[in-house]
Amino acid sequence: MNTSSSPDSQASTPPDLQAAIRRRAEEIYVRNGRIPGRDLENWAQAEQEITRELASPARRTAVVVRVDGRQYIGEYTPEMAAGYAPGEFGAGAQVRVRFDGDKMFLARPNGTELETTIVPQAGLKR
Repeated sequence: MNTSSSPDSQASTPPDLQAAIRRRAEEIYVRNGRIPGRDLENWAQAEQEITRELASPARRTAVVVRVDGRQYIGEYTPEMAAGYAPGEFGAGAQVRVRFDGDKMFLARPNGTELETTIVPQAGLKR
């Protein structure tokens, strides 16, 4: 795997990895106040974060919500989370939820939605 520190030297980086790094670098740019001239720093940080995430064992993360007396478990990945931090929704908090097929979307305090995939539970039908 190429571990370049420049967005211009991406020749041996797979396109999907390159796209993930680019998205993360853009997230870092926005999160840090859109400061110009830090492209290489943002790219290097994004590359380190993505590489670290890929090297760590796959960890399943989920949120559990109760809607009309039924419990739903929604798994998400860091890529889908858009900066969501576990614990952002306090236990027992009222959260707006919408469903679309096997997806569950939770309204976050910052106005975005956390996209999750509903985990089928043994003995329960959706």
